[in-house]
Parts: sequence; structure tokens; C-alpha cells
Amino acid sequence: MLTSWFVVKHVLTFFATSTTLFYYFSFPMATNRSYGTQICPGDTRFEHVGSEIGQRFKRCLVGVRLSRVAVSFLIIFLLFHYITNHFLNVLPNESQPSLLPADTSYRLRDLKHIKDLKRIKKSVSIELRDLEHKRNQMQDDISTHQGRLNSIEQMSKKAQNELDVLKRQIIQLKNEQREAAKPKIAAPARIVASETDNIILPTPTHYYRCHMHNCFDYSRCSLFSQFPVYVYPQKRNQDKSDIILFDVTSFIIGATESAFGKNAYVTHDPNSACIFVVRLGEVETAEGANAPAKIEASRVTNWLQSLSHWHGDGRNHILLSLTRRSTAQNPLLGVDTGRAMIAQSNFAPTQFRPGFDLVIPTLAVSGSVQKPQTSEQEVDQSDNDKWLDDSRSWVDEDIPVQVPAMRKYMLSFQGQWEPAGNTQIAIEDPEGDFKRMNIGGDQTFHQVFVDSLSKELNSNLHGKYLVQLKCTEDRLVTPGYSSEWALCGNFASRSLVLAQSTFTLISAPEQPSVVTTTSIFVIRLTEALRSGAVPVVLGTHAVLPFDEFVAWEKAAIIIPQARITELSFLLSNTPHAEILSMRRQARFIYDTYFSSPYAVVDSILAVVRSRLQIPPLPVLDEPSDVIEHESFKIENHEVSPGDAQSEFGIPPPEPRIDSPKFIRNFTTATIDSRDTWNSVPGPFNLYPYLPADRILPTDAQFMGSTNGFRPIGEGTGGTGKVYQSSLGGNSPREQFTIVMLTYERDDVLMQAIERLIGLPHLNKVVVVWNSPQPPNDALRWPKIDVEVVVVHPNRNSLNNRFVPWDEIQTECVLSIDDDAHLRHDEMLFGFRVWRQHRDRIVGFPGRFHAWDAAGGKWNYNSNHTCELSMVLTGAAFFHKYYMYLYTHWMPSAIREIVDEYMNCEDIAINFLVSHITRQPPVKVTSRWTFRCPGCPVALSQSQEHFDERHKCINKFVKIFGYMPLVFTQIRADSILFKTRLPHDKQKCFKFI
Repeated sequence: MLTSWFVVKHVLTFFATSTTLFYYFSFPMATNRSYGTQICPGDTRFEHVGSEIGQRFKRCLVGVRLSRVAVSFLIIFLLFHYITNHFLNVLPNESQPSLLPADTSYRLRDLKHIKDLKRIKKSVSIELRDLEHKRNQMQDDISTHQGRLNSIEQMSKKAQNELDVLKRQIIQLKNEQREAAKPKIAAPARIVASETDNIILPTPTHYYRCHMHNCFDYSRCSLFSQFPVYVYPQKRNQDKSDIILFDVTSFIIGATESAFGKNAYVTHDPNSACIFVVRLGEVETAEGANAPAKIEASRVTNWLQSLSHWHGDGRNHILLSLTRRSTAQNPLLGVDTGRAMIAQSNFAPTQFRPGFDLVIPTLAVSGSVQKPQTSEQEVDQSDNDKWLDDSRSWVDEDIPVQVPAMRKYMLSFQGQWEPAGNTQIAIEDPEGDFKRMNIGGDQTFHQVFVDSLSKELNSNLHGKYLVQLKCTEDRLVTPGYSSEWALCGNFASRSLVLAQSTFTLISAPEQPSVVTTTSIFVIRLTEALRSGAVPVVLGTHAVLPFDEFVAWEKAAIIIPQARITELSFLLSNTPHAEILSMRRQARFIYDTYFSSPYAVVDSILAVVRSRLQIPPLPVLDEPSDVIEHESFKIENHEVSPGDAQSEFGIPPPEPRIDSPKFIRNFTTATIDSRDTWNSVPGPFNLYPYLPADRILPTDAQFMGSTNGFRPIGEGTGGTGKVYQSSLGGNSPREQFTIVMLTYERDDVLMQAIERLIGLPHLNKVVVVWNSPQPPNDALRWPKIDVEVVVVHPNRNSLNNRFVPWDEIQTECVLSIDDDAHLRHDEMLFGFRVWRQHRDRIVGFPGRFHAWDAAGGKWNYNSNHTCELSMVLTGAAFFHKYYMYLYTHWMPSAIREIVDEYMNCEDIAINFLVSHITRQPPVKVTSRWTFRCPGCPVALSQSQEHFDERHKCINKFVKIFGYMPLVFTQIRADSILFKTRLPHDKQKCFKFI
């Protein structure tokens, strides 16, 4: 009772105090500002009570200040806290003996309440355990169902993929069925002549009126004959027939034997031959080329008619007169050659038949490897063995480089002109009679010629000229013919001057009515081509070697004699780019058609074959030594982002499609005949496909020329899945072959092949096994959607990367290292870019050549830059055509450097392609390098590797004669890349 009263007392005190404070602070006495009257309850002047109380109370509430209300509540809370503490302290302590009796019933109720709480706790714990168990069970069920759902989704996706494959195959089969309805012409069988195929030709009025249409027997040279050539033996036969009339020197015998022995057109069956070649001797006379022959013309005529296959008129014969002497006689002057073609360097105008006879180079030009000289000294045959070999297998290291464009001398000329009076020679006229003709020079032109050169020599207004009008050393002339400048000095002295000359003047024989061309004129031209001095031929009447097909205007400046006074102005206004272009083309003409007996003989036959429009022999693929192996299916193959199975719309792999070959067999020999003669590699081989083949206009894909084309959206275009389902573009459908070079990295190789699973447009994978030992039989090769062929070369060489293996059946080749990680979408995008740049290298890691001004040389650089000139072939697309050129046309010295350093093959092919196209490579995507997790440290990361590449670049420049690499400042990315699209549109690629 005391405790209860104590509590009630304090509580009443607290409420009384709180009410008073609240009323005081919340309803203060406010005065009217105007009158000082009270406006709240308690005002003595407040008259009304009753009904107005509520209204007045409301007005007082409106007048309450919130700040005072807040202070009132704060004081109330403080009082409550203080009274509570005081109350707790005043209450008697329960632990002390109480004066009141203990309430035992209260304690029993507390104990019962605790037992109830424990029972409830136990019950709740049991229920919680049951719920946890059920939750776990439900989670297991959810996981099971989720697994089943994933399995069903995978099965559905697999079924959808299989359905897509079937749909694609159905569409493909329909297209193939439609295209198969159009017949294709099979390759023709070879047709060769026989002894009974000779026909009767209408007899021309005279042998000098011969042309191809009236003096050549086309019946022996079918378009499908492959141009068989029979070469008469140089020695006397056992039956005493075909006696050689001329005394052929050992040099000419060796040169022709080696050249014809390596020629693929030569046959030993004269009955099936299309062309018959008669080799004439090198006849020397003190009187000169146009002097009367030591051997009477009638005797030569009788000898020709006695040849076993002459057939009375010499049809389809080539009378070949090779010489290395500037004073070699014209052995066929005045001889009735019938319907035979003449190939030599010296021609009289009545003797030369345009479009029928051939002006050919001499064999007088020599270099460090070419031993034969223009002097009278006989050269030992053993010194010429290398020169007599194929001209493309060696490099003349003494040939000067092509830059700078402007050399020490603007123009050089060396010669001596001494008129020999009214010298006369016997020339057969068109009526068949002989008459005497004066061969003295044109005195008026000669004087203007000398005055013009002397004027420029003294002025130096247009650059420094080197003019030598009198020989200080030996001179070579054509005795008996005085209207030609003598050749001063020897080969070495002339080459030294030409190497310092931007242009060199070559004066044609001054009397075209007497002589068309001479050996000295051809020698001057050949030496200029070799040394890089742009030939300036003075006289449009001169006949240049192989001018029927060689575009001399691209390599030389040919002007009439009357322009001699304006020559300086013309040369000084020639841009540097044009000078270097002519110099580069001149080097090509020299290397291809002039540089060796092999080149000269091959060019002579190529001229006749081109006239007949017979395609050259096809270039040969390299036989592949294939190693058989067993492949195994990969379980649980991981699909990476960008792979075909994750990228939207990328189609599944399609059946193998090889690129069609030799579809331009005959158009290359007709439409492009002159083009092939004036571009690398020349007219000597037929290639299965070319990177510059013509493309159809877009509308032809839908009207009449639809075979092979797969337009995007059937011509309507599209993005995303529609875009990915077709190649589109300007070329028919095709595939690419992956060539992967490897050496003793089995695990890395297997991973690289596995990453190709599901890659569309892939034709085949060719693994070039560079290791000496073949693959281990226990090696588990991944089974992918295409054939994996393992080729084992006969030696370890990085050049094997670019060998045209016969297993490669597509135009497009993707060269990739075994440690290069490329996503499917990256490869597919690179393939699409290459289809638009078929003549260039298209790839990922870019590099450039940097000029070292201090050292005066080139360096290889792999730093990040905004300008590049090379794309490494560790991940690059290119045309198979360049593999043929790398292996068969490019100088072997470059491949030898690659083998020496075991490095630089990628630089070499970049040099080659840029040299041919004069275009830079195309870089795609942002890839700059590759990282191979788990691979050993690559050799390319060592300083020695970079030092070797510096050396390679400078050696390659020396061999090519200039720096062929071209800079580019752009890269290719997919259309719609970084383009904002509507939400219902898709890009071409997700990640590119």
C-alpha cells in the first residue's frame, strides 16, 4: 500500500506540473499591438462566454507559437525523466528485507509463464527446422528442374541450329540446282599437230612481205596445243643431215643449251611441234654488221632449205641469232629466209618485217655475276654457269638503288661520231634487186645534236650534264656504218656513269632507210635499264626489243629527233614520282626480258605464243607430303564471346566450296595480253586465279549472271542475322583456307585447332608441320567441321608458310600462328574486308618501317602508332597468287635471308605485295598484338629478334632497289560500328 501511494503521489505531481507548464508556454498573454489589450482567455475585459468559447479557443490556437510548444514539450520530457529517476531511487530495494509480506502467488505465476515461453520456443524451433527442410527440398527441386530446363533449352538450341543447317542446305541445294542447269564447258583436251597436218599456204609475192596471216601455219598450233617447240640440235646428226653452217662459239652454245634445256615448251618430237628453232652462230667480221657476209647468201639459203623440217618455205621456223658482240655481223642479210621469222639485234629496213620478225637484246651486258663482257676477250664457260641459270634465281648486287630520283647528273651521253664518207653497202630492194646505198650520217641533224648538248653542258641551267663527245678509252663501233655514235669505254666505266645519271641519251641510228636497229643501240638501252638511268631515245623510227608487247613509253622517254632542242625543258619538268616510276618499270623490263639468256629465250618464245593467243602453261602447285592422323570429337567445347555459336545470326558451317580455277584461260592471252607483259610477273605462266580479276556490275548479279552470288537479304540488304546469313559483296560466294605454321608446340596447336569449331566459310585447315619429326601417333587431333590436313615439308623453314601447297584450294588464305587467339567474328570480318581488297594483305597486328636519320637506314618498329606499313602474317588474309610469286618469282636471295635469320618472312611478303600493288596493307579491328595464356615466351620478344628484322629490311631494300612499303593511316571497322541504332535494329557484329 505504501508503494502504491508513493507512485500515485509522484504521478499526480508530474501531471499537475506538466499541465501548468504546457498551459503557460502554449497560451501566453499576448497584447494587441494597436491598443495593448488582451486577446486570450483570462482577459478581464472579455465579456462573452457560452457559445463564443469555442471560437475564441480556436483563435487562441491560431495565435500559438510553434517555438513555445516545442519548448513546453522539452521541459515536460525533462521533468518526466527526473521524476522517474527519483521514483526509482526512492522505492525500496527488493533485495533488502521487506517490511511487507512476500507475494508467493505472483512468483508461481512467473514460473508458469517461463515454462510456457520455453514450450513455445521449442515448438517454434521444430517448426523452423521443418520449414528449413522443406525449403532445401524445394531448392533441390528447383535446381533439378532448372537443369532439365537448361538441357531442354540446349536441345532446343541444337535442334534450331540443325534446323538452320537444313534450311541453309536446302537453300544451297536449290541454288546449286538452279546453277547446275546452266552447262559449264569442260577443259579441252590437248590437241597437237602431226606430220600429215601441214597445209598448203598461199605463196607471198616475196619473203619480205611475210606477215603472220600469210606466212604462218596455224594448223600446227592449236589453242590447246600448249605451244610445243622443237630446237634443232647444234651438232651434226649421225645421218649427216642438218649440218651446221655457222661456227657457233662455245658461249652461245652454252647459253642456248642451258636456256632451252630449262624451257617447259621444248619438245623432242618434231612431228608434233608448233615452232622450230634454228640457232645461228656468232659471226665476227672486221667490216661490221652490214658488211658482205663471209658466207654467201645463196649458200645460207640452200642450207636453210636443207633443214629436215623446213618444208620448202620455212614455215613456223624461228632463225635465232644471239650475240654478245657489238660488231656481230647480220648473217641473214640478203638471204631468202622464206616464211621463217628472224630474231636478232641487227636489222636492215628492207630485211625487218614488222609484226613478224623480232628485235631481241644482245647478251653483252654483264654485272658482278654476269661474266661475259663486250670486249673481244673470250670468257671461260665455267664463269657463266650462274648467269646462264634462270634469271630469277640470283640477284645482281651491283645494280644501283633507285632512289633518290635526282642523281648527280641530270643527263649523260658518251659517244664519238666520226663520219666515214660515202660508204656504201649492198641492200636488196623490194623488187629483189641489189643496189648500193650511202650510209653516211645526216650532217644537219648531227650538228644540231652536238650544238644542243654543248649548250646545256656549258649552261647547267636545267641541271648538271655529263657530255663526252670523244672516247678517251676503247670504243666499239659498227664498221661500215658511220651514222651511229661509237660506244665508249667498257661495261664497268659506262655503268659508273649511268649509276650517277638521272637520264641518259640514246641516239637511234640516224638513217632509218639503211638500218632499223643495231647491237650498239640495244647495248646502250640494256645498260640504261640495268643502271636505273631513264633512257631518252632520240628517234621514233628505232625499233626497240619486243616493242610489239613491251610498253616502252612506261620505262623510257621516246621523242623525235626534231625535239633535241627542247629536250632540257622536257626533262626538267618531269616529276620525281614519274622518274621513279619509269626507273622501277625499267628494272622490271631488264630483270624479266634482258637479264640472262634464259630471260631472252623465254621472251622470244613468249612473243610468238602471245601472237598466236595460246595461253601459257599453268603454274604448278607444290605437292604436299600429307601425314594421316585420327581426329576425335571434343566434348563440352567452350563457346567464347564472338564465336559463331554466340554471335547473333552467324550461319553454321556450310559444305566445302573450292574456288574455281583457270576461268580466264584464254582472256588473259587476248584481253590482257599487253597488260601481263608490262606487270609483274610477266607473261610466262598462267595462274589459276588473279587478285585483280574483273568484277561484275551490281545489276548483273540479279540479271543473267547470278551464279555463285548470295546478295544480303536477296538484294534488299539488312543487318544482324540477315547480314550474317549471306556474304553479299561484289564477288561470288567463296571460302578461305587457314594455313597454320607450327613447330614442337603440340598442346598450343591442339587448342588453336579446337577454337575453330563452328567457324563459317572455312574450307580447310592446312597445318604446316615444320618440326623435323612427324607428329606423335598418340596426339589427339580435335575433330572440327572441316578437314585438317597436316603437311610435312622436307626442311624447317619459315618460307614454308607461303608455299603454294596443292592442298590449298581457295583464293583466300588466312595465315595464322598457332598461338594467335582470334575470335570467330574477327576472322569473319577480316574475310569480308579481304573480299573487297583482294589484291592486298588484310590482317590484325600492324607494324611500320621507321627511318633512322642518324644511321641513314631503316628500322623495324612495333610501337603503337597512327601510321603503319605492314600487317604481320601471324594473323592475316592474302591471295594465294602471292604464294606463287613468293616461291617462284621473288628473288631467291630474299628467301635465303629468311632462312639465315629464321625470321622476317612476314616482312618479305609485305615487301612483295606492296611492290606489286603500290598499295599499303589493310588493318582491321583494334588488335595490335596477341597474348597466348600458358604459351612459352616467344622469340619475337627478344632484342635479337628486332635487330635481325632491322637488318632484313635494309637487305630487302637493296634487293628490290627501293623501299616498296607504303604507309596507311586508317583501319577498317564494321559498318554501324559505334552507330546509335533504334532498339529494334541490330548491328553487323556485336563486338566489332
